[in-house]
Amino acid sequence: MEELKDKVILITGGTAGIGLACTKAYVAAGAYVAVIGLEEDSVTETMKLIGDDHLGICCDVSKSKDVQEFMEKVIVRFGRLDAIHNNAGIGSPSKPLHTTTDEEWDLLMNVNIKSILLTTRYGYPHLKASKGSIVHTGSLVGEIGQENHAAYSATKGAVSALTKSMALDYAKDSIRVNAVLPAAVMTPMLNTWANEQAEPDKVFDFLKDIHALGYCPQGDVIADACVFLLSDKARFITGVNLPVSGGAELGYRKNV
Repeated sequence: MEELKDKVILITGGTAGIGLACTKAYVAAGAYVAVIGLEEDSVTETMKLIGDDHLGICCDVSKSKDVQEFMEKVIVRFGRLDAIHNNAGIGSPSKPLHTTTDEEWDLLMNVNIKSILLTTRYGYPHLKASKGSIVHTGSLVGEIGQENHAAYSATKGAVSALTKSMALDYAKDSIRVNAVLPAAVMTPMLNTWANEQAEPDKVFDFLKDIHALGYCPQGDVIADACVFLLSDKARFITGVNLPVSGGAELGYRKNV
């Protein structure tokens, strides 16, 4: 079914992991996708997968000028914007707060939070015109915390708060704002985080067991939820931070 037929969707961080899964799902659901990536090679490879009906842009989503320019390119190419998926994010460093450097803190805040400020600033007029929708990729750790990951958890807590506040601010414009909250999803970023831990092998074993449903999923489970939230089937849903977590928030434990 083409739940997103002819909608124009901009997704940041759409060339790897959860973002790539969402990019492919949006295309399969009938959307025109403007996919943003940080590295030229990843954008090129993604465009090979989705084809020339779509748009690939390489830029830094934490820089105002870059975001303004890519938003203009989207409108020039498609003439409208129906949705923004703020998916760009980084997970490093994995350490307690007191050992986090100023540079690490600033990078996390700029990529994970400031990017949302910028896409909203430059995308808002177009979403207002289309009565569009926004979805954020948050994280369950923004709700329940995570050991040795304080700065990252703080950014995802901010995403949850932004989701609710933005939903209230933009409801008058018929713009819906929601977020998905994954627990563990087997992505390159999760792999990097796991390898930063003292005993990576034990971490990978742990990741198989934290979800009540009993396995660590791929990005497609998040993509399916995002397709729903951006579709007309979710037309009366806004301000929701939706766990897509296999029940992990009910208690990290092995399913026995």
